[in-house]
Amino acid sequence: MALLSGMRVIESSAFVALPLAGMTLAQMGADVIRVDRPGGGLDAARWPVTATGASLFWAGLNKGKRSLCLDILSPEGAEIMAALVTAPGPDAGLFITNLRGRGVLDYPALSATRPDLIMVSLIGTRRGEPAVDYTVNAAIGFPMATGPAGTDPVGHVLPAWDCISGGVVVSTLLAAERYRLRHGIGQLAEVSLKDVAAAMLGHLGIVAEVAVNGVDRARVGNALYGAYGQDFTCRCGGRLMVIGLTARQWQGLVRVTETGDAMAAVAARTGLDLADEGNRWAARDRITDALRPWFAMRDLATVGPLFDKAGLTWAPFRSFAEAVRHDPDLSADNPMFQIVDQPGIGAYPVPGLPAHFTALPREPARAAPRLGQHSEEILGDLLGLDGHQIGRLVDRGLVAV
Repeated sequence: MALLSGMRVIESSAFVALPLAGMTLAQMGADVIRVDRPGGGLDAARWPVTATGASLFWAGLNKGKRSLCLDILSPEGAEIMAALVTAPGPDAGLFITNLRGRGVLDYPALSATRPDLIMVSLIGTRRGEPAVDYTVNAAIGFPMATGPAGTDPVGHVLPAWDCISGGVVVSTLLAAERYRLRHGIGQLAEVSLKDVAAAMLGHLGIVAEVAVNGVDRARVGNALYGAYGQDFTCRCGGRLMVIGLTARQWQGLVRVTETGDAMAAVAARTGLDLADEGNRWAARDRITDALRPWFAMRDLATVGPLFDKAGLTWAPFRSFAEAVRHDPDLSADNPMFQIVDQPGIGAYPVPGLPAHFTALPREPARAAPRLGQHSEEILGDLLGLDGHQIGRLVDRGLVAV
């Protein structure tokens, strides 16, 4: 039995955040039914793709779900979708979407049929304007503080706000479901992608830094803001990031690099006590100048074992390909990963749920469904349609199997 065994969630989604939320719930054991139009939705062919055009994006974000292909733009398809969302059962009546429908598929109509319905809707901005991770990130300032000084804005390739929003949708749904269990009340919960980013900007103290200190965060390249952390190039050309945030990390870095005298000289010249992390930030350029020769005289293959033996916090810079080929945490050596045969793609390492719970065995990683793979069983088992009824829907192009 998995954590969320018995729970049924209907998902209508595209892009990253909502599919990620549904996949996370599925990895916890919920029965997550993803609904797409016949032929596939917005994500069906999204990059990266294989040489034959199979979407690795789709396979990555839909693991463990069931797939129903239904034309919800047609009146009859919309009615079927509404019946699925509002189907009876104490563990049903859960709906997550960032493709919010109208009429019979919006919350007022759905909740009129099932008053205890829980619907979590992810929107772009709190006013309902469209937004994606790349526009939100640009709007709140991070690209202007990323990269070396004097460069153009640098947008990240990681859809951070999508990733965080996916987690927020999961926690929002589970919190609302707990409230329903205690009080019998359903509700609509809205999450704004931009609000998730804006909240994090506040949580990290950046809003206050502007409002209270009048400071606009400057670009500092790869330096760790507020303490000491920096990238270095070794003699072999390999590059690494090393962190001296805590007292233990800082003392270990100084000890292994044998730069105690040099750091004492930096402290004397600047009048700063380098035991304080803020002072290490203020003196970061001098500290880096003192450390750089040590790295320049050694190969990365020598530095890594020294740092590991001392328990330092560091990592080499790698490309995606280098990481996948050389990091055992991205392979089946990691219990989170398993080799899964994804239909239409082949076998490769697939991650399961990152969390491990001691009361239950780890759930195995599962493949993503083929589009429409479960259409017949969903319509039959959950809505009671017989084979002839399903066949007519298929013949009319309203359902794909």
